[in-house]
Amino acid sequence: MTEFDDDEAVHKGGPKPFIDRRSQQTRAGLVVPDVRGQISQHSIEARQAEFEGLAEAIHLDVVFSEIIKVREIKPATFIGGGHTETFAARVKADDIDILLVDVSLTAIQQRNLEKETGAKVLDRTALILEIFGERAATREGVLQVELAHLNYQKGRLVRSWTHLERQRGSGGYGFMGGPGETQIESDRRQIMDRIVLLEDRLEKVKKTRAQQRQQRSGTPIIALVGYTNAGKSSLFNTLTGAGVFAEDLLFATLDTTVRKLDLPHGREVVLSDTVGFVADLPTDLVAAFRATLEEVLDADVILHARDIANDDHPAQAQDVLKVLGELGVSAEATPIIEVWNKVDLVNEADLVGIAPASKVAGVVHASAKTGQGLEDLKLAIEKALAEKSRTYHVHVPHTAGADIGWLHSHAEIVSRDEPTEQGSGFTVRVDPRHKTAFLERFNGRIESSDA
Repeated sequence: MTEFDDDEAVHKGGPKPFIDRRSQQTRAGLVVPDVRGQISQHSIEARQAEFEGLAEAIHLDVVFSEIIKVREIKPATFIGGGHTETFAARVKADDIDILLVDVSLTAIQQRNLEKETGAKVLDRTALILEIFGERAATREGVLQVELAHLNYQKGRLVRSWTHLERQRGSGGYGFMGGPGETQIESDRRQIMDRIVLLEDRLEKVKKTRAQQRQQRSGTPIIALVGYTNAGKSSLFNTLTGAGVFAEDLLFATLDTTVRKLDLPHGREVVLSDTVGFVADLPTDLVAAFRATLEEVLDADVILHARDIANDDHPAQAQDVLKVLGELGVSAEATPIIEVWNKVDLVNEADLVGIAPASKVAGVVHASAKTGQGLEDLKLAIEKALAEKSRTYHVHVPHTAGADIGWLHSHAEIVSRDEPTEQGSGFTVRVDPRHKTAFLERFNGRIESSDA
């Protein structure tokens, strides 16, 4: 654990990393518990492959990777005494530095496993945090990762410190008001102070982003989302000619990148590449990256990239939709186009029978590598945006002042008819994200539309 500074610069190095980078390469053992009775959309083999990918993303030397059957979760170690003894022997025999367990462990479970096996133990959350800490490149990304890291660490100080008996203040004699502040209390207080500071800085980031979006007012925002390693950044680069880091690694991109994109009929839009999602993405990370993901919340169209060549793509798609739902995004409010990426790696016949993961505005078969389907994708974006141009003519009684206020707040009023005794007629253009609410609110009073 590092000391915390109070200046306005990015906290150098953030929290202490979980993995010691001073050694040439850390030898790791991977444990993937298959818990009886726990239902997952992902097969246990797919979970193991992804966990291995997470370890490889930070270049660990994976010595072994094992799936183990867990009949019952044990409060002390999660995996039980028998498995713990087996891995303790394996750690010693294979000279393992770190044991990675593909679940969320409690602080006590983590500490007991470390004590029993003699290796440093990281759970799934800690491993993802480690990757994010290595990938973050911008000031904002560093702040977001540090915030998530500290929220994870604050409940685990009992594991992190070995000098808990040390006291600060009162010299240990307790003449005034009892013993002084313990080291762990001081460290926890420093962490909480740092968290408050980071949250304040990220709130400023959020306001700055809101101002930038206002400056782009009138230019449609297209947000590119997807499971990590689905090829989002490659699609982004091919579409825009940008040089965003794109590699066959999990979480290759953390920091949101925005570029302009010209559509076939001359309309200009803003394309935004975002952080990739993953199964069981830690809640703290979703919260920390919320400022970055505001681009998704304000998007006019969402492109959901799916790695159609991955056997696990149906479950991956559901994980993406789950995170979008947590952010408050739905297909009913914002048009979603599914981009079935990497079609160059599959046969067209293999795509028959695959269904979209949700209600979609379109499905495009594409390959960022070969460029296949990208012109079709641009046309699909144009078609989805055409929803914005749809106009409705509604009649509003004079007594429904709240409805007139709603139209002014949530729609573009193209024209207003001369009022009559019954009320006024409005021709309005409704943004897709407000379409469902509009149709529900003005049901029965829509006289015509261009739909």
